[in-house]
Amino acid sequence: MQVANGQIADEEMTRAREVLARIGEIFSATVVGQESLYRALIVALMARGHVLLESVPGLAKTTAAVTLSEAISGSFSRIQCTPDLMPNDIVGTQIYTYETGTFSTQLGPVHANMVLLDEINRSSAKTQSAMLEAMQERQTSIGGTIYRLPDPFMVLATQNPVDEEGTYVLPEAQMDRFLLKEVLTYPTPSEEIEILTKTAERAFGRETEPVTTDDVLFLQGIASRVYVDQAIKAYVVALINTTRGGGPRPIPDIGRHVRVGASPRGSLALMRVGQARALLEGRNYVVPDDIRIMRHSVLRHRLIRTYDALAAEIPPEAIIDSVFAAVPAP
Repeated sequence: MQVANGQIADEEMTRAREVLARIGEIFSATVVGQESLYRALIVALMARGHVLLESVPGLAKTTAAVTLSEAISGSFSRIQCTPDLMPNDIVGTQIYTYETGTFSTQLGPVHANMVLLDEINRSSAKTQSAMLEAMQERQTSIGGTIYRLPDPFMVLATQNPVDEEGTYVLPEAQMDRFLLKEVLTYPTPSEEIEILTKTAERAFGRETEPVTTDDVLFLQGIASRVYVDQAIKAYVVALINTTRGGGPRPIPDIGRHVRVGASPRGSLALMRVGQARALLEGRNYVVPDDIRIMRHSVLRHRLIRTYDALAAEIPPEAIIDSVFAAVPAP
């Protein structure tokens, strides 16, 4: 068995390409366009992370989550967040049975491979923290007993930027626990015509056989072994330090726009996303483009802007671009 750079065998890379191709075929057969959404979902899945989606309603977020769960033969749960949603409604609870005089445990909807947390900013802070704890620890505690969440496990949380009434803003420090924050845009006119045509002809569907959750665990294992050179690691650290006002080439006025830069969790996210993106491209090593291509999704929710930046409506993407322009790629 020939082992390539990054200690990944050729046979393993071949299997990874086949699994990714099957998932991509199933996704594209049901979801029109939304390439950035697919890339975010599959990269987060391979990197064992979670995704925060921001968009107006009707852009196939639920359809994408259901399709991906079906493509990996996984279980799916959808949780509609409301102000009266309690942590037990998500995690689970104990139920007392009068006939037997005993308690039985009923697991909540978070115990699924793919969890869609719809409009997370409509739930209270207590419920948000319970969900984020489950995401981080990958387990829940009910009645003093620990219950492991299924593996693979991924949360796709959405928030609607249009509505403000009856919402609870997700704190920046908690948003940092999401690997990616993806902002969806409307489909192009040609894509929207394709949506109408497929709907009228009932042409949505798939013929490709789905992969298994074992295939997903295999992808996650391979992604973690994708080779990252020391120069790439130094590049990542330099980028993150630049957001904090340091780095090899500090941006003089970045303190006017960024109150708090990215944490070491941002460095880990850039590297893990780079590894997953390299595998998605069929490579077993990371190149600078793997770090750059998803920079907005990785960092836009990790930078806390100053009041001046917010007042001037300077988007986080512009700050991120200036950081990447200042740091030379290896």
